[in-house]
Amino acid sequence: MDPMDVMEQLDQIKPAYQPIFSAIKHDVMGYEVLGRIKENEEWVSLGSFFHDSQVPDEFKVEIDNNLLTQAVQDLMDKGDTKSCLFVNRTAKQLMWDGEHLIETLAPFHEQGFAYHRIVLEITEHDFDEDFKSLSHLLLYYKTFGIQIAIDRVGEKSSNLDRLRQLEPHIIKIDSKILRNNDSSNHQDILYSLSFLARRIGAAMLFENIEDSFQLYYAWKHGGRFYQGYYLERPSFSFLDAFAREKLIKEQVDSFIRREKSLIEDRIAFVLKWDQRMRGLLDYWSGNRKVDSFIERVARYFDEESFRIYVCDSNGQQISSNYRKYGEEWEKEADIVGTNWAFRPYFLENMVQMRTWNKGRLSDLYSDIDTREMVRTFSFPLSAHFYIFIDIRYSYIYEHECLLI
Repeated sequence: MDPMDVMEQLDQIKPAYQPIFSAIKHDVMGYEVLGRIKENEEWVSLGSFFHDSQVPDEFKVEIDNNLLTQAVQDLMDKGDTKSCLFVNRTAKQLMWDGEHLIETLAPFHEQGFAYHRIVLEITEHDFDEDFKSLSHLLLYYKTFGIQIAIDRVGEKSSNLDRLRQLEPHIIKIDSKILRNNDSSNHQDILYSLSFLARRIGAAMLFENIEDSFQLYYAWKHGGRFYQGYYLERPSFSFLDAFAREKLIKEQVDSFIRREKSLIEDRIAFVLKWDQRMRGLLDYWSGNRKVDSFIERVARYFDEESFRIYVCDSNGQQISSNYRKYGEEWEKEADIVGTNWAFRPYFLENMVQMRTWNKGRLSDLYSDIDTREMVRTFSFPLSAHFYIFIDIRYSYIYEHECLLI
C-alpha cells in the first residue's frame, strides 16, 4: 500500500469498530477503532500501512487522528454516552508529537466527551523504545483521565517489571497463545500476569477469541473483557449494547456449572482422603515409630502416591522419605532433618490444618525432583506432626478435578 496514495485519499478512509464485551453485564463496554480504506469498491484494512516501518510517523499520526476524530463524532452522533474507544498508537508515534492526541480530543471534550472514554493501546514491544520518556508521557495522558492498555502482553515475559511500573488500566492478552506449541509456558506467564493485574488493579482483556473454548479460557483466568470474531467482527456501525448478552450468558452459565462440578468433585476427593487418613490414626504412635507408620500409609495410597513423609509444626522433616520407584517403595533416610518451612504457604497450611483439624490439598505445582506436575495432600496427625502425600501426575491426569 503506497503511503502517498493513502494520504491523498483521506476522504476514502473511515473507522471500523470491533466491540469489546464485559464479563460483568455481558454488554458492549467499548469498541476498538480499526482503519479501513476504500480500494476498487472494497473496504480493506490499513494494517499494512501502520505496520510498515518505512511510512513516516507523521503520516501515521495524521491518519490515526483522522480516524479518531471520525470515531468520536460517530459515537456522539449516536448519542452513546458510555462506550469507550480503544485506539492503537506506537511509542514512536506518541513521542513524535505527544500533544497531538490531546489536541485532537480537546474540541470533543469541550462538547462533553470525557477523556476517560479513550483507552490508549500500546504494544508490549514498545517497551524497547525510550521507556523512561514513554512512561512519563503515559503518566501525562493519565492526568487527563485517558486510560492506558498494554497490548500483546506475555510475548516478552521479561517486561513484567516495566508493566508493573506503568500500572496500566487494562492488560490485553492474545487468546491465540492457546494454539501455540508452548501454550503451557504461556499459561505460567498468564498466571503471573493475573497475579500482577490484581496487585496493580488492572483489568484483563482477552482478544482474538475465536471459539467457545477460548472464551472459557478467558473467563476462567479472570478476563473482565472479551473481544474476537466468536463474539462479533469489526463493522462500520455500532451494536446494541446487549446484542450478545444471550450468547455470553449461556456460555458463562455453562462455565459456571462446569466449574462448580469440578470444585464439588475436588472437595469430595479431599474429604475421602481425609477419612482414609482418620482410619489410620489408630496406628500413629508418635515420631519414634514414624517410618513404620508411613510404610502402612503407603500400602493404602500405593496407586495414587509416589512420595510420603512427615514433618513437625516448624516444617522440619522427622521421617525418611518413602519414595516409589516403579512398583516398589524405597526408604530415603538421608532426608531426615531437612526443613521445608521456606516453601510458600507451608506454615499457613500447617496452622490451618491445626486450627481446622482437616486435611488439605495443595495447588498444582512442578516438583523440583521429578519436574512433573504434582499435588500434595497434607493431614494433621496431631497438633505437632503432619503427613504429606505427594500425588503422582498420571493419577492427577486421570481425574479432571485435580488438573485445575
